[in-house]
Amino acid sequence: MSDVDEFSATLGIAPEATTGRHMRIKNSFRGISTRTRLRTLIAGAVNQDFFEEICQLTALEDLSLEWPTTATSLDGLQRLTRLKRLRIDSPRNITDFTPILALPNLTQLDIENAKHLYDLRWMRPLKDRLVRLKLDGSINTVQKLASIDPLDGFAFEELSMCSTSIADKDLSALINCRELKKLSCAKAVSTFEGFMALADARPDIACAWFSPESWPGRKFRGAPAT
Repeated sequence: MSDVDEFSATLGIAPEATTGRHMRIKNSFRGISTRTRLRTLIAGAVNQDFFEEICQLTALEDLSLEWPTTATSLDGLQRLTRLKRLRIDSPRNITDFTPILALPNLTQLDIENAKHLYDLRWMRPLKDRLVRLKLDGSINTVQKLASIDPLDGFAFEELSMCSTSIADKDLSALINCRELKKLSCAKAVSTFEGFMALADARPDIACAWFSPESWPGRKFRGAPAT
């Protein structure tokens, strides 16, 4: 069997494919860098060697690194200049997320259950690039953030912080996110007063916690307590 045939059988991705999916088992990813036509890739159990091969796929526009992501460095991302959407699930060994800033065409960023993602100040250069941002926890793990103040004035239209907690409980930075239309988040990210202050300032944002039904027993302005 030729190397090309062996890669095809192991990877499950045809040489001419533009969309692919591969869940790593040991070194089963070997040769994925030959799939140069790939535009969309879903990859699971990505260790550093797998990640380095993925970063040779310079035509990629959509990349999902599914659980568990065990790579230790994101430096190779600088080669993926066409990437528009990036999802990283459970990057437990990543401590530096700044290589993401080298993606000039990135509009959608989804980071889930990131053990070392706490301070968001590194994200400031993405202020005018992102249309959608997701900073979610997992079913069993809360994503802890120090503050969302660094997101002040971001141009995103959607923000998700499900299964997430914010240490300072302050949502006021979102008032200046003028394009924000949808906020999906855990109740724990703020207080009743925090959500109501945001609702008063930005009634155009769709958020479940702006509704009286979400706060039984609380008194809303102009309405009796339920």
